[in-house]
Amino acid sequence: MDREISGLSSMATRLILAGLSEHLRTAHDTAVRFESAGGVEVARRVRGGAEADLLVLADDALAKLAAEGHLVPGTVRPLWVSQVVAAVPEGSPVPALDSVSDLRAALLAAERIAYSTGPSGTALVGLVARLGLADRVDRRLVQAPPGVPVGSLLAAGEAELAFQQHSELMGLPGVVVAGPLPGDAAIGSTFGGAVLAASGEPRRAAEVLDLFGSDAASRIAGAGGMRPVRS
Repeated sequence: MDREISGLSSMATRLILAGLSEHLRTAHDTAVRFESAGGVEVARRVRGGAEADLLVLADDALAKLAAEGHLVPGTVRPLWVSQVVAAVPEGSPVPALDSVSDLRAALLAAERIAYSTGPSGTALVGLVARLGLADRVDRRLVQAPPGVPVGSLLAAGEAELAFQQHSELMGLPGVVVAGPLPGDAAIGSTFGGAVLAASGEPRRAAEVLDLFGSDAASRIAGAGGMRPVRS
C-alpha cells in the first residue's frame, strides 16, 4: 500500500469521509485519513500552511482558498449537497414543519435556538431576517463554538431548537430531527473537494478525489445525510 493520503475537512462531512476512507482501504487498497474540525478553523489552518493532500469544505470556503492560491488549479469539484434540518431535544414536542408558518411558530416558541458557525448558521441568521423575525428572535440565538455540533447544546439542555446540516444532527443521542425547512425557507449547502497546493502527492490525491464521485461514494454520502451533486 502506498503512502497514506491525508485530508482536512469540516465537521459536516466527517462521518461520510470516515466511511469513504474505509471503502477506499478495502476496495482500492488506498489508505486515506481525514482530520475534521470546524470549517473556519480548517480554513485558518490551510492559510497557515497545514500539510495535507485533500481538502473538503463548503463551496464558498473552497472558492476563497482557491482564489488565494492554496488549492491546485482545476481540482476543485462539487461533491455533495446537504440540507439544513431543525431538531429538538429528545422527549420534547416535535414541531410541525409543513409550511413556513409552521417554521415561524417554532422559532417564536423556542426560548433558545442553537445554530452553527458554518454556512448553515450564516444562512439561518439570514432566514430569520428574511422572515421578519430578527427583532424578536436574535436575542434567543445561541451560536455553538466552532467544531461543536449544535445537537450537543440540545442534549445538554442549553437550547430548545437547533438548526444544522442533517449529517451533523442525525443519530446524535438526545436529539430528534424534526425535518428539513419547508418551501422557500429551505437551506442547502454544497460541499466540495480539492487537492491542496501543499500536497506532496497531488496526482494520487486527485485520483482519490475522483473516487469520491463514484456510485459507492454516493451511497455512502446518502447514508450520511447528503446527496451527490450529480443527482
